Amino acid sequence: MWSDRSVRRVVLARFISRVGGEAAFFVGIWGKAAFDLEATPGQLAVVMAALGVASLIGASVAGVLIDRYDPRRVLIWSEVLFAPTALAMVFTDTIPTLAVATFMLGLVGAPVFTAITSFAPFLTDNQDELARVNGLIEGASWTAFIVGPAAGAVIASTVGVDGIFVLDAVTSAVGAALVVGVTLRSLPERGESHGGLAELRDGLGFAYGHDRLRFYIWLGSSVWLLFGFFSALEPLFFRDVVGVEVETLGWVNSLIGLGLVGGTLLSSRLPVGLRTARTLTVLVGLNALGVVAYVGTGRLLVVMIAGVVWGALIGVLVPLHRTLIQINTPDDLVGRIMGVNQMHSEVGHLVPLAIAPALAARYGVQATMLASGLVAAAAALAGWRGATRLDRTRVVEVPAPVIPDPDAEPRAAGH
Repeated sequence: MWSDRSVRRVVLARFISRVGGEAAFFVGIWGKAAFDLEATPGQLAVVMAALGVASLIGASVAGVLIDRYDPRRVLIWSEVLFAPTALAMVFTDTIPTLAVATFMLGLVGAPVFTAITSFAPFLTDNQDELARVNGLIEGASWTAFIVGPAAGAVIASTVGVDGIFVLDAVTSAVGAALVVGVTLRSLPERGESHGGLAELRDGLGFAYGHDRLRFYIWLGSSVWLLFGFFSALEPLFFRDVVGVEVETLGWVNSLIGLGLVGGTLLSSRLPVGLRTARTLTVLVGLNALGVVAYVGTGRLLVVMIAGVVWGALIGVLVPLHRTLIQINTPDDLVGRIMGVNQMHSEVGHLVPLAIAPALAARYGVQATMLASGLVAAAAALAGWRGATRLDRTRVVEVPAPVIPDPDAEPRAAGH
């Protein structure tokens, strides 16, 4: 698949754009809030809530637009709008202005992510190739996870935190330019378009009414809930528990990125026999152990090593989760179903923000983060029986017959 020009362009665009995005999130927004503006847990939660609410709105709109037009056009225009929005972050000097600017960043940034996660089915309809394309795109994302925070750390320690937002604007513009030359595969003509809300309801109805999609989306939501606790508390963990400076956020997250890349490479090579609901459920459960290792001690060396291992687990999980959703989604609903999945991600990030500050104030940042691992453990235990049932009834794609059958279904019946 790497020999395909369009795949190369999408992967490269994802890498370049996300380098700026990762630097901006892990060192720019977190660093500016926690270190420059000395945010409390409650104030950091407000900033993250602004990002989450805006991202939820952006993801829901993007899903409809992707199915109505295509992911290429949505990605290009979202990146074009993102660049000046990122530059506006430079002028924030209080928590309220940072929250407003972060809201705008999430509003235009969520369609970028929804579009890129919807690209693979527009490039291939073969299940094995779909897994590889998702692996390449996710591998580019995680490689950017290494480079971006490290670049943010260098900029923060030399130019200053605001320089990171300039980088974010430039990488978005380059990403948009790369995607212009992408060629998408021909898809069946869509039926008559209805209103945006009606199309969104169609996507929600299909996602929640489809046994497999409903399971995968809700199981993934448990991981987003876990990450929601971390988005509210992780910079405070480094500041107050580990006791390090702002640039350490970048270096540690770059190490996590090494694990993410390794896990993604493994995920793209998983045999069909392991591309299952049970494998996904085990990976969700292992996230609980990742939390314990990562925040259990507060010792920087342990945090760094645990970050690599935990990153590898997430690197296997995310592309597998996305592929299982996509192979069960009709072509004309890809954008909306991925939008629903992204909406669950944003809600998962938002919910902990309502309780994380209070829990951290009562029990401490470290204890609250450790307890958040119970979310993943409980989801894995609760989902195991359903995962077993889905795997026993799954249909595996078989090679097409030599003589084409005009009555055959264009896609497999799901697995």
